[in-house]
Amino acid sequence: MRHRLKDVAERAGVSVKTVSNVVNGYQHVRADTRARVEAAIAELNYRPNLSARNLRKGRTGVIALAVPELDIPYFAELARHVVTAAAEHGWTVLIDQTGGGPEQERKAASGIGDHMIDGLIFSPLALTADDLAGLDGMPMVLLGERVDHGPADHVVVDNVAAAREITAHLVGLGRRRIAAIGSQRTPEGASARLRLAGYTAALADAGIAYDERLVAPAPAWHRADGAAAMRHLLSTGVRPDAVFCFNDTLALGALRALHEAGLRVPDDVAVAGFDDIEDGRFSIPTLSTVAPDKERIARLAVELLADRLTADREAPPRELVAPHRLALRESAPSR
Repeated sequence: MRHRLKDVAERAGVSVKTVSNVVNGYQHVRADTRARVEAAIAELNYRPNLSARNLRKGRTGVIALAVPELDIPYFAELARHVVTAAAEHGWTVLIDQTGGGPEQERKAASGIGDHMIDGLIFSPLALTADDLAGLDGMPMVLLGERVDHGPADHVVVDNVAAAREITAHLVGLGRRRIAAIGSQRTPEGASARLRLAGYTAALADAGIAYDERLVAPAPAWHRADGAAAMRHLLSTGVRPDAVFCFNDTLALGALRALHEAGLRVPDDVAVAGFDDIEDGRFSIPTLSTVAPDKERIARLAVELLADRLTADREAPPRELVAPHRLALRESAPSR
């Protein structure tokens, strides 16, 4: 049996209005009265009707998270953190997979089809800042690198700095023929361009000449693409002694190809990735990687969205940079 405010009021010997004030966190309630109400709530296991409360505020209590691919473990892990952070606000999260296509992304940015949502956390690949500015959508927080200086709040990772740091680590291991896997020339490849820039900068810092033969493209960032790119690099005759993969799934594929070729990691070829997905902690060898703070990214995005829902929606967009660190494991160990 679901108890109502009236039942709590009767148990505590107070008015329904007083119970409502306690439930909603109003400060002007006597301490002894608040204690009686809280005791009655606990005894009856009362749970506020969040749907009714949200409707009174003109909200649904539902937000959405739209990402390109849930097959990419980074997005799946990020989604878990968003759900956890949103629950602290009493929100339910609707998760949408866009595939990175413009039409599906427009639908997401306009409200996830027919679903009623209060706001959106969105990682676009196809849409530009101008595309998003032209949409009459709901409050939105952007993730990823596709849109710079866009029309909404934005949470980012410093991809250039992170890629530079992990490449410098490979240099510090004494490696000189450092390959890169994951380059993309398409408009959607913003993350790839930034990570390539960091890789190139680290080589320049070390006085190592850039060799385009050591840069392997990957149309998608899946395990199969990483394996194919690694096989291509090994076939060129300029065998790398280290490889920086632009995400961890590429790196897992590269590890497989190196194993098939009879090469030892890290003795023959050191391997590093980006994202710190859980699979990399259980691969053989375990994977060294850039570890963006996914929990922090999720919390920043949720808090920015909460601010937009409760404060001035017309305030200028904000860009927040989430921290990262190097997680050094067996595939490219610490010095």
